[in-house]
Amino acid sequence: MYTFESRVRYSEIGEDKTLSLIGLLNYLQDCTTFHSESMGRGVDTLEAIHRAWVLTSWQVCVNRCPGMGEKINISTWPYAFKGFYGARNFTITTEQGEVLAYANSLWAFIDIESGKPVKIEPEEYEVYKLEEKLDMDYAPRKIVLPKENQIMEAFSVKRHHLDTNHHVNNAQYIRLAQDYIPQDFVVHQMRAEYKSQAVLGDVMIPVVTIGDGICTVALCNEENRPYAVVEFS
Repeated sequence: MYTFESRVRYSEIGEDKTLSLIGLLNYLQDCTTFHSESMGRGVDTLEAIHRAWVLTSWQVCVNRCPGMGEKINISTWPYAFKGFYGARNFTITTEQGEVLAYANSLWAFIDIESGKPVKIEPEEYEVYKLEEKLDMDYAPRKIVLPKENQIMEAFSVKRHHLDTNHHVNNAQYIRLAQDYIPQDFVVHQMRAEYKSQAVLGDVMIPVVTIGDGICTVALCNEENRPYAVVEFS
């Protein structure tokens, strides 16, 4: 297990003065990046062998969002490697041990030149110690798209949406999808399924369904194929 400590910053909170969902996701992403760097399998190491870990799905559950200035501990650990997939759990806790949020994630090991998944080599997974799978209610990886929906105005991918892999960052898809949540909607769980990589200049068309305590947003290309599907509940 890898853990780092932090304190919620003003730049990470929303209008309600608590850690925003995007701020929370960034902590999870940072934690897994720090873990990989600490094990000698960071961004530069993988880039040198033309490899990268790409997130394929999230399930993030929120019990309580910490407030500005609150001290938190962010932890992650892998619990499975199989074929070209790796699975990780996360927790965010207070200094007193209160579980604020927890998550499951599935990652694919890819060749960054071809964009295709490749088998995880022993030198990649042997540096990590597998831990016990977190006791949580695991949702399916795939998100079923509702038949009833509303097509929203299209927009283009901008440079500030991109990360070091030169495609839209995982958290940016969630940030974009959040714009379609009703103002009084409180998110207790977020699921995301990433289907293809959007790059600079790609057009995204949001397809939105709201009802029964669930808001589903598919961010689609011009052929109506989703780059990502995000479900808030």
